Amino acid sequence: MPDTIPEPQETKRKASGSSFYLAMRLMPKAEREAMFAIYAFSRAVDDIADDGNGTRAARRAELDQWRGAIDAIYDGVPSPRADFLAEAVRRFEPRKGDFLSIIDGMEMDVVEDIRAPDLPKLDLYCERVASAVGRLSIKVFGMDEGAGFELAHHLGRALQLTNILRDLDQDAAAGRLYLPHEYLAEAGIADRDPKSVIANPEINKACARIAHMAHGHYRKARALLRARPRGLLRAPRLMSAVYCHILTKMQKEGWAPPRRRVRIGRGRLLLIVLLHGLSG
Repeated sequence: MPDTIPEPQETKRKASGSSFYLAMRLMPKAEREAMFAIYAFSRAVDDIADDGNGTRAARRAELDQWRGAIDAIYDGVPSPRADFLAEAVRRFEPRKGDFLSIIDGMEMDVVEDIRAPDLPKLDLYCERVASAVGRLSIKVFGMDEGAGFELAHHLGRALQLTNILRDLDQDAAAGRLYLPHEYLAEAGIADRDPKSVIANPEINKACARIAHMAHGHYRKARALLRARPRGLLRAPRLMSAVYCHILTKMQKEGWAPPRRRVRIGRGRLLLIVLLHGLSG
């Protein structure tokens, strides 16, 4: 299996046009480059989990190589795989454990195709693949760990739950289903085959429960941001506003089949940037 070593320009190309890219463009150069490095790392390990290339054992071995590369960076040892992170680690001191937690989250998708996890497992998955990214990010934003880690907890979960609802069809095509079995059972859906579940019109009830959960996390994230803690708050404020808008739009359309992947128009995105991204 070939090494997955991010190319900085390719990473920026993939991010361009996204709300993430716009949020990062609002940051000073050093912080922006650090965030692109964190994004590149996250994309690299996510690609190992999602591209389906190689056996599960081979993909786990590549994730282990990333663990070794992260250890090397923190030990001050050159690592061709992860040297692009060295400056961000040196300047902003993100915690090594959060990089490793992201890898652990990706490994959850490699060990097995997640299908209708229970609520604790879903929360653990969100903690690893999203809130851990948030904890790395708030160090770059210059936030204190107390308020910053609380923001990462809530905003990370809100964003990940929104993506789960947005990617139902894409995930099912890969044999995955992240809707918790408790909510599926409440909706009267006993099947656990991803394609069968997303074809069931009662799926809307389970998705509505997830949307309610996500909105709760958005509310708590907004309350933390309104308190104006120390740090660069434009990026998390913008990400929260954009993805909450996407979630609300999905709620209006519903998740019963047939459904389409909700997108946000460029005009609406620019308006959200003006309203939320350009304030202090």
